[in-house]
Amino acid sequence: MSYREVSMIEVREMLRLWLAGRGLREVARLSGMDRKTVRRYVDRARACGLDRDGDASQLTDELLGAVIAEVRPSRPNGKSQAWETIDAEAEQIKAWLKQDLTLTKVHTLLGRRGVVVSYRTLHRYATTELGFGQRQATVPVADCEPGAELQVDFGRLGMLTDVEDGRRRVVQGLIFTAVYSRHMFVYPTYRQTLHEVIAGFEAAWAFFGGVFAVVIPDNMKAIVDKADAIDSKLNDAFREYAQARGFVVDPARIRSPRDKPRVERCVPYARSNFFAGEDFRNLGDCRARAEQWCEQVAGMRIHGTTRCRPAEVFAADELPHLKPVPDEVFDIPTWCRPKVAPDRHVAVAKGLYSVPGELIGRRLDARVDARTVKLYWRGELIKVHPVVAPGRRRTDPADLPAEVSVYAMRDLNTLQRKAAAHGTHVGAYAAAVLEHPLPWTKMRQVYRLLGLVRRHGPDAVDDACQRALDAEVIDVGLIERMLTRGAGAQLPLIPTPPAASRFVRAATDFSVRRPS
Repeated sequence: MSYREVSMIEVREMLRLWLAGRGLREVARLSGMDRKTVRRYVDRARACGLDRDGDASQLTDELLGAVIAEVRPSRPNGKSQAWETIDAEAEQIKAWLKQDLTLTKVHTLLGRRGVVVSYRTLHRYATTELGFGQRQATVPVADCEPGAELQVDFGRLGMLTDVEDGRRRVVQGLIFTAVYSRHMFVYPTYRQTLHEVIAGFEAAWAFFGGVFAVVIPDNMKAIVDKADAIDSKLNDAFREYAQARGFVVDPARIRSPRDKPRVERCVPYARSNFFAGEDFRNLGDCRARAEQWCEQVAGMRIHGTTRCRPAEVFAADELPHLKPVPDEVFDIPTWCRPKVAPDRHVAVAKGLYSVPGELIGRRLDARVDARTVKLYWRGELIKVHPVVAPGRRRTDPADLPAEVSVYAMRDLNTLQRKAAAHGTHVGAYAAAVLEHPLPWTKMRQVYRLLGLVRRHGPDAVDDACQRALDAEVIDVGLIERMLTRGAGAQLPLIPTPPAASRFVRAATDFSVRRPS
């Protein structure tokens, strides 16, 4: 409580009541003064010659002046000695307050300098003379054009118990307020996610019947990635949504609600007037009744500032200026920055996708929606994949190095064509090698055969393959030994099987003629 100087009229009243025979407590009650203050003035008046047996004619201006001078001898200008002492340290106190020191700390530092005053006196001086603790004056922003601006606030409404599953959960409110008309829309939700916020915006456009030109949101994480007083970083997915719907996002300064064009206190209003005391069956019931409340109650009230009904002003002045709502449903994307793994794939939405080029260890910008995955490197689109199920892999052979893509993709046909390109018999031999119940297990043998082509030339390998095929020997190691020993190397002889006869035994074994 700040210091209040007792006026001469109040001193006269205290002394008049005392002369009337009233006690100090009653005088204090009737005059509105503290009992100790009354005692102080009565004692000084008696010392100056005031006689209680006399009448009120004793209370002359001279007597009252003498009494006041006795009570406040060191306050010629109405300030105490402690006040004057603090005033001598004004510059130092200002410097401390500019360093964001608390007033309690300033009081301690003054004591160290020998300035011993009460904290209450210091607080009165700081608030009165230095403006300590006073709110900065605000200037109202000029009214915007109809349909130009929409404020968006997010706040807690209360608790809701779902009658179907019995769960009791916190309900948040995404509240949209038209700056010009003050018409509002409340969208209850359980979560403050990007999908929920965009769903709330879609419901708001349907409620208002159009899209506003500028949206002024709080710095909620679903919209603003990094808050800044001048250059806030918006969420890429929400920025894309704003581009699709044709509005501009202008976030308010963090923790500065008075920067908004209109301070409506819409969250406390919706909490107390709509949500409090109501029983909702579930979130869907809450949303339906919120829309009804916005139309019939909040929209039809007499607004305290405009003295008009917000819904009527909106319908007459703002609705014609809103942009039409697009018909197509917005496919909400997800942006992330995956790192290219050594296998030249990135993990996006729990799926794996191949990446072209030598970008192992680099981070890309990835955008995924319901149908496609787009990969960007330094702002340039480098790959587009169809979305695969979580845990599945999508690999484009063109993204892998040519020397490993065939093996990585188990592309048997391409491998066989590579072999056939070096000679007819090389291709036939490769096909014979791959003739297996598990052909991909034999791919390394074909790569070994192609390595022989690089070392010894296609003609020599083709000739060796022809001879091996004639001998029906399928062994790449044998081809390598033949090429190492020279063109004259002979294949190992295979014993000629005996001619098959009709019977296992000779015909003479069945002779019935006995020897003589």
